[in-house]
Amino acid sequence: MNITAAYTDLYQITMAQVYFGTKPDGRAVFDYYFRHNPFKSGYSIFAGLEDVLDILETLEFSSSDISYLEQKGFESDFLDYLKNFRFKGNIYSSKEGDVVFPNRPILQVEANIIEAQIIETLLLNILNFQTLIATKASRIKFSAKDGILLDMGLRRAHATGGYYASRAAAIGGFDSTSNVKAAEDYDIPSTGTMAHSFIQSYDEELQAFRDFAKMRPENCVFLIDTYNTLKSGLPNAITVAKEMEKRGDRLLGVRLDSGDLAYLSKKTRAILDDANLSYVKIVASNQLDEYVIKSLKEQGASIDIFGVGTNLVTGKPDAALDGVYKLAEYNDTPRIKLSENIIKISLPFKKQVYRMTDDNGMFYGADAVTLSSEDNITLMEHPFDTTKSLDLTSFKHEPLLELVMKNGKRVLPSRSVTEISKYSQSRLKQLPNEYKRFQNPHIYKIGLSSALKKERDTLINKHKF
Repeated sequence: MNITAAYTDLYQITMAQVYFGTKPDGRAVFDYYFRHNPFKSGYSIFAGLEDVLDILETLEFSSSDISYLEQKGFESDFLDYLKNFRFKGNIYSSKEGDVVFPNRPILQVEANIIEAQIIETLLLNILNFQTLIATKASRIKFSAKDGILLDMGLRRAHATGGYYASRAAAIGGFDSTSNVKAAEDYDIPSTGTMAHSFIQSYDEELQAFRDFAKMRPENCVFLIDTYNTLKSGLPNAITVAKEMEKRGDRLLGVRLDSGDLAYLSKKTRAILDDANLSYVKIVASNQLDEYVIKSLKEQGASIDIFGVGTNLVTGKPDAALDGVYKLAEYNDTPRIKLSENIIKISLPFKKQVYRMTDDNGMFYGADAVTLSSEDNITLMEHPFDTTKSLDLTSFKHEPLLELVMKNGKRVLPSRSVTEISKYSQSRLKQLPNEYKRFQNPHIYKIGLSSALKKERDTLINKHKF
């Protein structure tokens, strides 16, 4: 899909036309953040930044976009402006792959308000989805431990979302994907086995395996549950594996796609070992997620590779991340959004976020949101509970928001998916295990500097009724 600046909601362009006619030179600061970790998780993995930066560098309205907007009744002088539209703003962001938490800026946009408004939907669309899937993948990785993870969800994904899901899954810790296009574009290792239809197309399962092994001797995996896993599929796989050995080849693995995976994998492992095929790996698929994999591990299942599809690429059960994009400053004046629900009260001003780490480099469990001009904070206050605060003097302060795009051009060197994934894994090692557990994870503290809290409270009192 060719993404142009029309990849947005109509109301963004409608507001942009009003800005164009009334205050075309206004400078805005917007915050991107989300309000809740998905999956009742104790953390999230930030993903999608590289795609956003690549798109913004060349974002424009096509001639067909302009013709369509003309049909929608937009004024000719505004359309002339859109013909030359480019994003020329600055973006400050957390590193892609980092561990992030709710209700603190993850990315800030500083730009002409028209430009900042038009890119909102695009930014939310990419960052919300990829962060959701990367977080799901990370949780599955945590369950699988040293197990190899294969993304095989394209056929069940929400249309072209499967393309970005494969990228996000790799960032979250998956080792390979069945998605050929994503593998090609993002340099992700590609892996595939076979479908039941391949075996069904033959009169004999054994011949199906033989033909497959002759044509694809490298990385050869047999699907052994088409008829009967232990009485047909596995014996035939062993026969062909021995034939491959005589040719100097080796069967990579056998795949289980139905039945009691714990029981069948243990039986399969024992039979393979008895046949001196201990090198043959066991692949399992069929509605896997972090909880099923955790259970399989606890049951002592003999599974080397987990193929995960639907539950990964659809972000089940949450399906969406509640990321938002809120105006924090306009023409150097702070702005705030009020709500009866305190979690929806936004934070004004351009800001920085500092992560507290101990002498061993471990995350303490607290991120402090400050004014961008602050560089020496000693106290973090609870956003709304005046009885709670945290002395920060004994911690190291790591600034999290860095300039990644200046005047519409990226200043952050491009990183591969593999590099981002390795960075993400290193950051997760700094996160204590109590935030990673599935049941009642610790809540990571997000607090405000005293100066920011004072300024925010002043605005609340100014605007409340």
